[in-house]
Amino acid sequence: MPYIDEALLDDPDELQRKDSRDTLRALASAGAQVREAVTLADEAGIDRLASTERPRSVLVAAIGGSSIVADVLELLAEPGSPVPVQARRNLPLPGWVGPMDLVVAVSLSGRAPGPLAVAAEAARRGAMLLTVGAEDSPLAEVCRRARGVHVGVGTGRTSSRTALWTLLTPVLIGADRLGLLDAPAEVVHGVAERLDLRAEQFRPSSDAFVNPAKVLAIQLAETVPVVLGDGPLGGVASARAASMLARTARIPATFGELPDAASGIVACFDGPYTAIGGRRAGTYDDARIRLGDIDTSGWEPHHFDEPEGELMERPRGPAESGAGDDIFADPYLDGPTPPRLGLLLLRDAPLTPATHESVQAEALTDAVLSTAREAGARVMEVQAEAGEPVVRLADHVAAVDFAATYLAIGLGLDPSVSPHVADLRDRTR
Repeated sequence: MPYIDEALLDDPDELQRKDSRDTLRALASAGAQVREAVTLADEAGIDRLASTERPRSVLVAAIGGSSIVADVLELLAEPGSPVPVQARRNLPLPGWVGPMDLVVAVSLSGRAPGPLAVAAEAARRGAMLLTVGAEDSPLAEVCRRARGVHVGVGTGRTSSRTALWTLLTPVLIGADRLGLLDAPAEVVHGVAERLDLRAEQFRPSSDAFVNPAKVLAIQLAETVPVVLGDGPLGGVASARAASMLARTARIPATFGELPDAASGIVACFDGPYTAIGGRRAGTYDDARIRLGDIDTSGWEPHHFDEPEGELMERPRGPAESGAGDDIFADPYLDGPTPPRLGLLLLRDAPLTPATHESVQAEALTDAVLSTAREAGARVMEVQAEAGEPVVRLADHVAAVDFAATYLAIGLGLDPSVSPHVADLRDRTR
């Protein structure tokens, strides 16, 4: 079972030594990334998009650590965009894409095969292009030949995982200019301010017991994590969280979005990684992390009335039965204790005023959490503070990005260098 060294998380020198490519520093620069991207977008002439005819459709090509850019644009544009927006990671380019459509291609290096191929094919068909990537790259060259708008990424950006806001900000600005979503200057500035606030809150010098990202890393350790968003915004953030846990902390994680994923997630509580499913004793502890403060005390779960006519008695979890870890368990005779299921809920800020739909969604979320606690899963919550949708998304992204990085370092891993990924690249060259 993995072991996280909590003392290491409070040693700034050791954190820096294990973080060979300054991942924590790069994450802390997210607010600065937004401001720099605004400047680079202005210099690239992104306002030209406002003078063009509105496209018939928008297609976004991004892969790997950049793929969240497409997911965010789809999410934010969906409620009010007058044209469809969809993601595409590689060829073939849909047959309907032509001169009346806009293709957005994003690649930090400007050399990712998927976005580059999509942009080249779109240019061949005469589609409008908006690209984001390195200035001296094939992607930039394709865009310039097609007389599109290419926004550079500045210097010092070495990983798309830590340069998300460098890539996303120009796309949001371009979508705003086209009338696909509302991302005026004050909203973009609000994103930068929120990211600055989180960088200060999650800084390496902040002690683990008051740093929400370090608390979350410690909670995630020794679990089999499942990340769940309580709605569309949380769904996008949960996909990002699973990616960061896998790529940065080397912890495989599944993710889902309520309400669709409710039954699939709850079914896992019957499996071998909970006290009930594994037929083993467990402890009832969880953490609720509000990004405005921190509270790691246990909660009393809210129980919903059992439906009438229930034929089977609901199993009692460790929270109700008072069962604890078996102090007489012998790991040599009984075998090692399997890791515990961990449910990480990314919760959106409460809707004000509440609607009938929001009340129902809140009840479903509470029911899932109560079921998880009763089954003996470790429950963690991260709740965004109020703000525009992209600002609330920044809350979730910052929390899981820092937590995954602290988790990697606490496990003795370099968050930015994976020998197996390097080996895979060598094998596929």
